Amino acid sequence: MRSWWLRGAAGLAVASLLVSCFSNRQNEGEKLYVTHCASCHGEQGEGLRRLIPPLAGADYLRQQRAVLPCLIRKGQQGPIVVNGVTFNQVMPGHDDLTDSQITNILNFVQQQWGNQNQTYTIREVSELLDACHGSDGQ
Repeated sequence: MRSWWLRGAAGLAVASLLVSCFSNRQNEGEKLYVTHCASCHGEQGEGLRRLIPPLAGADYLRQQRAVLPCLIRKGQQGPIVVNGVTFNQVMPGHDDLTDSQITNILNFVQQQWGNQNQTYTIREVSELLDACHGSDGQ
């Protein structure tokens, strides 16, 4: 009886730890988004008319998955098309963010505002960032 109880308690502790870990990552992604992205892309990822592209429901998040980590790290110059609309504003890069922080932001955005896109691993983001060029593609 005691062995069953100990296994059950250990299982609950592990489950609680995992839920806490994933919740903390989600909260971290949201905090980082609010700090580094929301002033342009909006609190709800709505963008700003035809100046700043939306992230909510953005086809670009699915279609350009491999370039998103570099876009956050190095920024963007030149036109991009999101949901059939062309945007051509400069997006500043965030060289100050770690690979882990970029992963958390990406995973937050990929799962918010109706987005149901595949999430990233830190390893995947690190590999994509290692291959980054500058915001001008060089």
